[in-house]
Formats: sequence, structure tokens, C-alpha cells
Amino acid sequence: MPTLNAARNAVGLTFFLNGLVFASWVSRIPEVRSSFGLTNGQLGLVLLAIALGSVLALPTTGAAINALGTVRIVRLGATAATVGMLAAALGLGAVLPLTVAGLFLYGLGIGVWDVAMNVEGAEVERGLHRTIMPRFHAGFSAGTVVGALAGALLIELGVAAVVHLVGVVLLAIALVWRTSPSFLPVVERHEETTVSAARAWLEPRTLLIGVMVLALAMTEGTANDWLAVALVDGHDVSHAVGVAGFAVFVLAMTAGRFAGTGLIDRFGRVAVLWSTMAVAGAGVLLIVFAEQPALVVTGIVLWGVGASLGFPVGMSAAADDPVRAASRVSVVSTIGYAAFLAGPPFLGFVGDEVGTLKALLVVAVLLMPAALVVPAAREQRESAVGAVRS
Repeated sequence: MPTLNAARNAVGLTFFLNGLVFASWVSRIPEVRSSFGLTNGQLGLVLLAIALGSVLALPTTGAAINALGTVRIVRLGATAATVGMLAAALGLGAVLPLTVAGLFLYGLGIGVWDVAMNVEGAEVERGLHRTIMPRFHAGFSAGTVVGALAGALLIELGVAAVVHLVGVVLLAIALVWRTSPSFLPVVERHEETTVSAARAWLEPRTLLIGVMVLALAMTEGTANDWLAVALVDGHDVSHAVGVAGFAVFVLAMTAGRFAGTGLIDRFGRVAVLWSTMAVAGAGVLLIVFAEQPALVVTGIVLWGVGASLGFPVGMSAAADDPVRAASRVSVVSTIGYAAFLAGPPFLGFVGDEVGTLKALLVVAVLLMPAALVVPAAREQRESAVGAVRS
């Protein structure tokens, strides 16, 4: 039987590798636009392929986890993501349909991988009797920091995208297969029927959490897809500096996730989420309207901290009841990933009309109605550390 500590370490590494692969791709997004001669709207449609693959895979992932277990499913997702990224990299700058098809398969794999690691993370969190999910997502953010910084360096050194991306995904798949057997056996402990999994789509609390995650996923995902491009277009910086700005964002998000665990245990999910959403909105406004580089960097940091807790807290809230955790996480993930489905093309078309930088204001506007559904994530169980319930 895997030990709790071994499972915690394996889940943390899985989140890190997921982030590493994702940020490695993000670092090449401006190159995708320039190599194929795309407009912002056309680039948004290309990025749509990732989200479309993920959204199609997510609804059935909970049932697949119940049938096959998290180890097999996370391996399946990582393998599909690897093959997809290899295809996307091979087509980059030469064969646009191959790149789009590869991104679709990558999105399918990354969505499956995402649900499986979140279900396993919730199981470890229950075993530890304290909030730890944000730290797993901090591992994802740490992976994106490494991926973004490495991407910026390799771009400056002139390393081809195909060499860069192939090396990253092969490393990731090897480590996922190596460490995933340490996962806790979620399915054997919490069996669910197919009928009960489908019923999760009819639960008001689960759907409201999904709506919250949708808004906060778009807050995070907009930076992933468009921050580097917006800095290049709106503040006239180089490609490498734009990618470095994205690295600052994910570094700030990583710090917010590490700090957030204690804050959530002390003040509760609702109060912390409302505070971070206000911080994210302020950061976006600074990035768009400030002209001094120091203020723009400050805005990036605030946006990163403010976007840090929405997705992990949503996953924890969906998994409060261990008996139906896989199904509910699958539902919330599916709704949340709709932001990644609609976000890239929508921001791209808005960017074509008002400019890439001003298009980021969509995030600040979206956060206001999203605050109304945050109470759905209120804790449903008592924490062993005596968290204050808001």
C-alpha cells in the first residue's frame, strides 16, 4: 500500500510536471502567431483547439477514474498530452493543421491528467486533515515558472521550438509513469456508480462551484494565453521580455498558493477568495493603464497573487464529500474549462477591436459578477486544524 507521504510527493511532482509542459507551450505562443502570420483572432482559434480537447474529455473522466483508478488515468492523460505536443511541435511554422490537431490531442490529455491529479490531491488532503490543495497547485505554478524561464532562455539562445518541446514532454511522461504508482487507491475506498456520477450534474452547489471556477479559471487562463502577447503589443517589449513577464505572473501565483493554505485554514474559503479576486482586478487595471515599468510589474504580481487560489479551492470544495469526489471534480473541471474554451477566441477577437492590452480588461469586468457565487464554496466539513468557517 502506498504511504500518505509518498502519495503527497507523487501528486506534488505530477502537478509540477503538468505546469512545466503547459508553460513550455505558452512560451512559444508568440512564435506561433508570427510563424504562421496569424491575427489575434486567428491565434485565438488555434488556442481553442486545446480547450476543445479538454472540454470533450472532462465529462467522462470522473467515471473513468471510478472504473480504472487514478494511476491508469493520469498515465493515459499524460501519454495523450505528450503525443499531442509532439505533433504540435512538428507542425509549428510549417503545417498549421498538424499543429492544431496536436493541440487538440494535447488538450484532451491535459484535461484527463488534470482531473485525475486533482482527485488524488483531494484524497491526500483528506488523509492529512489540513488544507494542502493550494500547495499542489503551487507545484503546478512552480512548474510553469521553470517552464517559462527555460522557454525565455531557450528562445534567446535560438533553440528551435521542436527541440525544446520534445525534450520537455519526454521528460514529463517518463517521470509521471515512474511516480504515479505511489498514488493512494481512491477508487477502492470510495466507489461510485455511473448513475451517481451523472447526478452530480444536477446538484446546485456543484454547479455554482463550477461557475465560480469558470470565472477564476478565465482570470488565470487569460494571463497564460495573452499576457506575454499583450506586453509585447501594448508595452512594446521584446518576445523574451514578454515571456519573462509571464514568468513573473506564475511566480507570484506560486507564492500566493503557498501562502494561501494557512490563510484558508484561518479565515475560510469565502473571505480569502473575495480578497484575492479584488487583488486580481487591481492588478489587471495596473497592467493596462500604467505606463511606468515598475507599476506594470506590480500589476503582474497582483494579478498572479489574485489568481492563485480560485482553481485549487474550487477543486477542494467539489471534493468535500469523498464518496462522490471524482464525479464532482469532473463536473466542476468541465465547467471551469469552458473558460479555456471560450476565452482564447473571445479575447482574440476583442484584441483585434481594441488592442491586445485593453482586451485584458475583460478579466476585471468578469470578476464582479463571479464574486456573487463564491459562497457556494463554503466549507462543508470541519477541518482538523480548526479553520474558521465564514
